Amino acid sequence: MTDSLKENYSGAFDGHLPFGKSPALLIVDFVMAYLDKSSPLYAGVEDALASNERLLSSARAAGVPVIFTNVEYEPGGADGRIFYRKVPALKLFERGSVLGAFPPSLKPRDGELVITKKYASSFFETDLAATLAAKGIDTLLITGLSTSGCVRATALDACQHGFLPFVVREACGDRHPAPHEASLFDLQAKYAEVIGETEALAFIR
Repeated sequence: MTDSLKENYSGAFDGHLPFGKSPALLIVDFVMAYLDKSSPLYAGVEDALASNERLLSSARAAGVPVIFTNVEYEPGGADGRIFYRKVPALKLFERGSVLGAFPPSLKPRDGELVITKKYASSFFETDLAATLAAKGIDTLLITGLSTSGCVRATALDACQHGFLPFVVREACGDRHPAPHEASLFDLQAKYAEVIGETEALAFIR
């Protein structure tokens, strides 16, 4: 990040959000398609997986609600509409694909909510906002994949739906560091707080 860019944003985008009182951990689309080296979506996000494992363990121990999201389409993608047409790799998420499955270390437990979506945001055409409101959740610790795609879209929509979004840097990943860092910079400037894993764990505890 260049000094000129920081200076350009300084004074206009310096705001910060406080933690709320009732958090949930939202793990976005952390599925095998990004972890299997034979997959066209493989992203080299093993470090982010390890961070998610630590956050998940801490959240469960503390009794913090955990929410998972995934993407699933009908065979042929008729329900995927424009997004499915735009991104050929979304064929990997047709129902029954092993690449759409959660990794063994991040599998939802009975009673943990799974939001299945068709588009980037975890809020778009899902009942996530209504569910969070019903549970009294005001803060989301957002992790997952990819930073520039579904994580960014979810954090933006969390802000727009009135939930405090905290994106955990080490627990997100992307195919390349450039879109990863650019998205985190933009989220911090305009829509969310970008925090480290250590801070997230302290908040959970």
